[in-house]
Amino acid sequence: MKTLLQFMIKYSTGKIVLLFFVLTMFVYLSMLLYTIPTLETFTPKHPIFDLSPFGYSFDYANELLRVLGDQGRDIYLYKQLPLDFIYPGLFSITYSLLLLWLFRKSFDINSKIQYLFLVPFLAGIFDYVENLFIIKMITSFPQLEVNTVKIASTFTVLKSSFTMLFFILLFLGFLFFLKKSFIGTSK
Repeated sequence: MKTLLQFMIKYSTGKIVLLFFVLTMFVYLSMLLYTIPTLETFTPKHPIFDLSPFGYSFDYANELLRVLGDQGRDIYLYKQLPLDFIYPGLFSITYSLLLLWLFRKSFDINSKIQYLFLVPFLAGIFDYVENLFIIKMITSFPQLEVNTVKIASTFTVLKSSFTMLFFILLFLGFLFFLKKSFIGTSK
């Protein structure tokens, strides 16, 4: 774990963080502005699985997949999910590097707080597992299994929780960074 931390710290420079941020935003905006709105045309009253931070029931999953229809399920499977297999990796790397960059500027390099860089990685891992179970739900529909939906929903909640935790850490990281910068310039 310490070796991974040292490796990530080595690459947590402003230029590298910015490069990964631009790549991450490109993929994210592609989903936000193209694939998700396309799916929403099929399901205006049903948020897709990825956008259900509190999870979903078996009945909801069944209804969403029914309302999507063949064309909507194909768009989910062949347009949204391929992008959503790129995004979690970029999210994990980008935001782990960003947290480390902020923490390095705000705390001692040996501080245990540095290990919080793992939070975006966990969110990314949970996103990948969520995606695998969404694929299973789409491809098995209409023979949807209750356990598949429960597992998918659990990983959706975990992904959402760790993503929210990341944003809290990011906010706190910026506050500590600003505090250290402000105190450092006033001396």
